[in-house]
Amino acid sequence: MLFCLGTAATVSLHGALHGAMPSMAATPMPGGWTLSMAWTPMCGQTWAGAAAAFVGMWAVMMVAMMLPSVAPALWRYRVAAEATGRATWLTLVAAAAYFVVWTALGLAVFILGATLVALAMQWPTLARAMPALAGLVVLTAGALQFTAWKARLLDGCRHASVRAPAQNAGAAWRHGIGLGLHCIQCCAGATATLAAVGVMDLGVMALATAAISAERLAPAGARMARAVGAAGIGTGAWLAMRGAGLL
Repeated sequence: MLFCLGTAATVSLHGALHGAMPSMAATPMPGGWTLSMAWTPMCGQTWAGAAAAFVGMWAVMMVAMMLPSVAPALWRYRVAAEATGRATWLTLVAAAAYFVVWTALGLAVFILGATLVALAMQWPTLARAMPALAGLVVLTAGALQFTAWKARLLDGCRHASVRAPAQNAGAAWRHGIGLGLHCIQCCAGATATLAAVGVMDLGVMALATAAISAERLAPAGARMARAVGAAGIGTGAWLAMRGAGLL
């Protein structure tokens, strides 16, 4: 139910965001790419307002993206908390803390993206290099899928055991924070790809959701992670060469 609500809210907010600007086209930039309105304030909007809008959209989007893959971890926590008599409440607190961590990441992503876009608008050389840089980000994210670091994080996501939690919300909150920080590291490649290719693109979001869910939930998760990595390397190389004018 939460996944469906998160998906519906993401699609609705995406439609409202673009429907409110029917006459506004994305800004063309040197290098043949267009500047997404996600990284700049709209007419009459402050930077604080733009940041709040981005983070709000990001938070809802993360519920839709991450809930399928984090649900088993939350279920294991709930089973471990049965003896406390407050399993549902403690699980909800842990889930809230988990998504608070992802929301904080959204603010960091906005600050980084807005800063990079502001620099690109001032420096045409950087603007022309942005498509190639985006391709390199995707390529690097794909390469990360083959590292031992990624394998350890993914194994922790798939097989981590949960001790019986303490009977208080503070412990549940700390568990959710830890789960969120671990998840952010494990999904670093997918998150970077999403930000580089199209953070407000529903198609890219759906692909990222499928990739994250498959490597965590499929029986052959390690092979799925490598398959995702191979696709990322190929796509990133193509984007980088196209951005550099080699294709």
